[in-house]
Amino acid sequence: MSESKIIHHDETRATVRERYGNIAREQGADACCAPTCCGGNKAFSRAADIGYSPEDLAQVPEGSEMGLGCGNPTALAQLEAGETVLDLGCGGGFDCFLAARQVGPTGFVIGVDMTPDMISTARRNAEKGGYSNVAFRLGEIEALPVADGIVDAILSNCVINLSPDKPAVFREAHRVLKPGGRLSLADIVATREIPADIRKDFEALTSCVAGAAHVDETKRMLLEAGFSEVRIELKEETRAMINQWSQSGTAGDYVVSALIEARK
Repeated sequence: MSESKIIHHDETRATVRERYGNIAREQGADACCAPTCCGGNKAFSRAADIGYSPEDLAQVPEGSEMGLGCGNPTALAQLEAGETVLDLGCGGGFDCFLAARQVGPTGFVIGVDMTPDMISTARRNAEKGGYSNVAFRLGEIEALPVADGIVDAILSNCVINLSPDKPAVFREAHRVLKPGGRLSLADIVATREIPADIRKDFEALTSCVAGAAHVDETKRMLLEAGFSEVRIELKEETRAMINQWSQSGTAGDYVVSALIEARK
């Protein structure tokens, strides 16, 4: 990889880290990851809109759901007792806590996030909720702090679109999964070419729009990383929600939320 590309990737990560660090620090004060508000009751309202049940929302520690997702990967994964689960970009730990209840005391959940404030928030939430089968690790999803072949299922919720090196994310996901392990993602994908002015807009990037890969490219990257049984389900009904994430109100013309599954 060229030095200029490495620098660009680091700049992208720094911008994302700053935005989501601010969200973590402001959580509990009706935080807003403008142009989408993500704190307090708004977070729970958005979670309900993207597939979480009232029971899901009632059983997690207060402050863990920040309204940053675009689907429900824990439902997609169909987790079983005793499994080891990894959440890429765990934020405040919301999906980790749901997964921890599903895998039970014989299972284990690892949450990874590159933002120190998010990891601190998640750890506080775990302590509040008394979760002994969850661990949160600081790290980048392109270079996971996880050993080879130990994970049964990988979750991620509206995070991989933020990565400047998505092929590395999928290679790392494949590395840490056990043979037969599965990938269950909710993320944003492009369905048509995103205009250059949006691609270059860091606010559009941190709002999960500008960094989205085309749906066909996403499938290609997964296959090249070694995955099989790739399935991508577009959630057309999310376009109206995504329109609210951009100042122009037209982001949904180019991108849509998708449920993505694959197997090692």
